[in-house]
Amino acid sequence: MDWTLEVVVVPVSDLAASIAFYRDQVGFHLDHDTENEFMHVAQLTPPGSGCSIVIGNLPSQNEMAPGSLKGLQLVVSDAEAARAELVERGIEASEIMVIDERDGGTFFGFADPDGNTWAVQQIRARADKPLIPVEARGRFGE
Repeated sequence: MDWTLEVVVVPVSDLAASIAFYRDQVGFHLDHDTENEFMHVAQLTPPGSGCSIVIGNLPSQNEMAPGSLKGLQLVVSDAEAARAELVERGIEASEIMVIDERDGGTFFGFADPDGNTWAVQQIRARADKPLIPVEARGRFGE
């Protein structure tokens, strides 16, 4: 039996501002923004990822203080290009750090407006062999 990690709850204080940050600045896809009398949540997915983030006001989200999630990790094939994209979109990103010369040993980081932090790891092998093949991508039968 497969056990797949498909959603991570990220605690935020302002849903609209967080949607704008993750969608417009980081470049995640907005899968849905759902509001009714019981809740308001949004799901966003990084390009090429099988795991999404969910932000909003569900009980599990309200149990965590905004900004309390630290060290979420994204993987890219080119850290310099990824960092340049984020900086161009107005995100303050740390300098690139090489902690090991082998593939997978290069990182930089950034934080969302609430202080939730992200590490971005470079794995060059992902350029030729993505974790999820392009033809298998898409959410909810897209």
